[in-house]
Amino acid sequence: MKQLKAFFAAAAVMIMASQVAMAQTTIKGVLMDEALGESEPFATVRVFKQGKKDKPVAMFLTKEDGQFAQEVKGKGKFDIVFSSIGKEDLKLTVTLGQQNPLNLDTLYIKESATMLKGVEVVAQKPLVKMDVDKMSYNVAEDEDSKSNTVLDMLRKVPMVTVDGQDNISVNGSSSFKVYVDGMPNVMFSSNPSMVFKSMPATAVKSIEVMTNPGAKYDAEGASGVLNIVMNKMNPQAIQSMDGYNGTLRASAGNKQLGASAFLNGQKGKLSYSANVMTSYNKPGTTETEMEQIQANGGSQLMTSTNDVKTPFTMGSLTLGYQIDDKSALNLTAQVNSMTMKSNGTSLTTMGGNTYGTGFSYGSTTDMKMTRTSFNGSLDYQRFFNKEHTQSLALTYQLNYSPATTESTNNFGTASSVIDLTDRFSENKDKTTNHTFQLDYTMPLGTGQTLSLGSKLQLHDATSDAKYYLKSVYDPNSSSDYEYKNSILAGYGEYAGNFNKVGVKAGLRYEYTWQDVEYHLGNGEDFTTSYGNLVPTASLQYNIGTGSNLGLTYNMRISRPGISYLNPYVDKTNPIALTYGNPDLEVEKNHNLSLVYNLFTPKLMINLNLHHNFVDNAISQYSFYDDSNLLNTTYGNVVKRHQTGVNGYVNYLLTKDTRVFFNGGVNYTDLRSDALAQNNNGWTANAMVGLQQTLPWDLKLSAFAITSTKSYTLQGWSGGFNLVTASLSKSLLNDKLNLSVSGILGLNGGGKLNIESNSRGKDFISHTNIKVPIYGVTFTVSYTFGNTKVRTKQHVNRVQNDFIEQQSQGEMLNSVGSGTAGTGTGTTNGTMPQ
Repeated sequence: MKQLKAFFAAAAVMIMASQVAMAQTTIKGVLMDEALGESEPFATVRVFKQGKKDKPVAMFLTKEDGQFAQEVKGKGKFDIVFSSIGKEDLKLTVTLGQQNPLNLDTLYIKESATMLKGVEVVAQKPLVKMDVDKMSYNVAEDEDSKSNTVLDMLRKVPMVTVDGQDNISVNGSSSFKVYVDGMPNVMFSSNPSMVFKSMPATAVKSIEVMTNPGAKYDAEGASGVLNIVMNKMNPQAIQSMDGYNGTLRASAGNKQLGASAFLNGQKGKLSYSANVMTSYNKPGTTETEMEQIQANGGSQLMTSTNDVKTPFTMGSLTLGYQIDDKSALNLTAQVNSMTMKSNGTSLTTMGGNTYGTGFSYGSTTDMKMTRTSFNGSLDYQRFFNKEHTQSLALTYQLNYSPATTESTNNFGTASSVIDLTDRFSENKDKTTNHTFQLDYTMPLGTGQTLSLGSKLQLHDATSDAKYYLKSVYDPNSSSDYEYKNSILAGYGEYAGNFNKVGVKAGLRYEYTWQDVEYHLGNGEDFTTSYGNLVPTASLQYNIGTGSNLGLTYNMRISRPGISYLNPYVDKTNPIALTYGNPDLEVEKNHNLSLVYNLFTPKLMINLNLHHNFVDNAISQYSFYDDSNLLNTTYGNVVKRHQTGVNGYVNYLLTKDTRVFFNGGVNYTDLRSDALAQNNNGWTANAMVGLQQTLPWDLKLSAFAITSTKSYTLQGWSGGFNLVTASLSKSLLNDKLNLSVSGILGLNGGGKLNIESNSRGKDFISHTNIKVPIYGVTFTVSYTFGNTKVRTKQHVNRVQNDFIEQQSQGEMLNSVGSGTAGTGTGTTNGTMPQ
C-alpha cells in the first residue's frame, strides 16, 4: 500500500512538473517598420493575460535588428502589445502552452497617423546601434548628412578618429580594412580619406565599426573593419510594393565642387538602385619646413609649398531578383575614377660635413596619379526554412584596378656635391582579384546557430616602374615585377543566446601563397607560403533593459603589401632613398576589450576599455648610409603595446537640443631591439558637438575637435584643433534642403600648424607643416519619389582577405605635406597604412 501511495505521489509530482514546464513558452520573431522595410530596434514589448491590462506578465525590448525571444510563464490566451516611438501600437492575441517555442515570424508596425495634442514625447531614434563587438552609425538619420561629406560624418562615429591631415584611425590604429556593402574596394582601401572627402554623406546609409568582426570575416586589419553601407535599394524585399525614390544633390564652395544623383526602386520581384557622384577638391597650398641635424655635423633645411587638385567620380548599380520567398539573386557593379595632380616647389640648404660651408638648390615637382577601379559581384542565397535561420550563400566577386603615377623633378642647376640631374618616373600598377566564397548557416536550437564557410581568393598584381635621367631611360633604376597572392580560408563560428548571456566563438584558418617574379630591377624572385590560425570570442551579459556588458578577444593579422615588399629604390630625391623589404613577415595583433553599452530614449553611452599588442609590428624607419644619403625602409622591428579607453555619449537634452561627445585616451609603448630605440606616451582626442533646432525650423550643428600629440618609435607628431558648423533648412515637405557648412583650423589664418619630431641613431629631424583648413560650402538637395518603401539592405558576404598596407605618405598626405617627390625621408615609427 505504501508503495502504491509512493507511486501515485511520484506520478503527481511528474505531472505537476510537466505542467510547469509546459507553462513556460518562448515567444520569438522579428519586428519590422512597415513603410521602410527595416528592422525596428528597441521597441517595447508587453505581454498581458487576456482581459487584464493593469499589469504585464512580461516586458522586454526588441534587439537592434528587430528580433526578440522571451520566455513567458502561463497557459491560455495572452495579449501582446508592441510599442515604438512615432508608431501605432501593434496588438495581437496568442495562445501559450500549446507549442514551444511560439514563432510569430515577421511582424510589421505602422507609422502613427495622428499626433497627440498637449503631450510632448521627447526621445531619439538611435543614431548609433551598439553591440559588444560592433557599432553602427545611422548616417541617413543624421540631419548633417544632407550637407556633409562622408569624412565629416566619420568624425562623429565612435571608435573612429580623423586627424588634422584627414588621416583615419580605428580604435587608435591606422591598420584597418575598408569594405563597401560588405565588399572590399581597392580605391577606398588605397586612400580612404581622399575618397571619403569626395563622397556626399547622402550616398551612405550607415557606417559600421567592427572591432571584433568574428571568424566569418577575414583576419586582415589589426584594429578591425570599417564597413560603408551605401544608401540604396537591394533585393530580398520584405514586402513587394512597387515604387521609386531618388535624390539630386549639388554643392559648391571655396575648396570643392560636387554633384550626385541617386535612384532606387522596385518593380515586382525586381529591385534596383543607381548612384552617380562627382567632385573636384582643391584644399589649398600646404607649407612644409623641415630641419635635420646629423650626428656627423651635417645639416639640411628644406622649405616647400604644394598644391593638390583631385577630381573624383564614382558610379554604382545594384540589381536584385527575388526568385521566391526563400531565394534571391543579386548583382552589383561599381566603377571609381580618381586623378590627383600635385605641383610643388622647394628650397633645400645643406651645410657641414661633406657639404663644407654649405650650398642651396631649388626644385619643382609635378606629380599626377590616376587610379581607376571596377568592383562587381554575383550573389545567390537560398533559405531552407520559413524562419530564414538555415541558409546557403554562393558569391563570386571581381576587383580590377589599374593605376598610373607620373612624377617630374626639375632642379635647373648643377652641383659637384650631389646629383641634381632632372629626372622623370612613370609607374604603372595593375591589380586583379577573383574571389569565390561559400557560407552555410544552420540553427542548433533555440537562440543558437552554427556558421561554416570557405573562401578562395586569387590576387594578381603587376608593377612597371620606369626611371629617366634627362629623358634618358635608366634600366638600372627601373623595375618590372609581378606579385601573386593566393589565399584559401575556412571558418567555423558558434553563436548562442541564453536569457541574459550571449556567446560567440569561432576559428578561422587562412593559408597564403605568395610568388614574386622580377622581370627587371634589383629584386630577386621569391616564393613563400604560410598559414595562420585566427581565434575570436566574445561574451555578452545583458544587465537590464537597454544596457549590456561584453568581453571580447580576437587576433588580427596584417600582411605586407607590394609597396612594403618591393625592393625598388626610389631615387627621385637626390639626398634620400626609399625602398621596401621583401623579407617582411605577417603582423600578428592581439586585441582584448571590455565594452559597456547603455541606451535610453534620451541617453546613449558606449565605453570601450581595450588593450592590444603586437611583437613583430612592421615599422617604417630611417638611417644614413655611407654616402650620406637618408634611407627609408620597413622592417618587423617593433613591439607595440597600447592600452586605452574610448567613450561615446549622445544625450537628447530637449526635443530641440542634442549634445555629443566622442573621444578617447590611449597609452602607447613602442620598443625596438633591432634599432635600439623605444618611445612611449599618452594620446587623447575629443569631439564635442551640439545639434540645435532654431526658430523657423532651422537646423544648427556645431562641433569642436581636438587631439594631442601621437607617438611613433622615432618621435612624435603634434595634435590639432578645429571647429565645424552647418546650418540647414528643409522646404516643400522636406523634399528640398538648403544648407551652408564651414570648417576652420584654430591657428593663425585658418591653418593647422602640425609639428613632428624624429630621432634616429645618427640624426634629429623637426618638421612643421601648415595645412590650410578653412572653407565654406553651400549645398542644395532635392528628394523625389512616389513611395516611402525601402527594401532590406542586402549585405554581401565576401570579405577580401588581401589588403595592401600602403603608407599614406605614398599618396595624398605626403603630397599635401610637401614630401612626395622631394624625398625628405621624414621618419615614422608606426606602420603607415
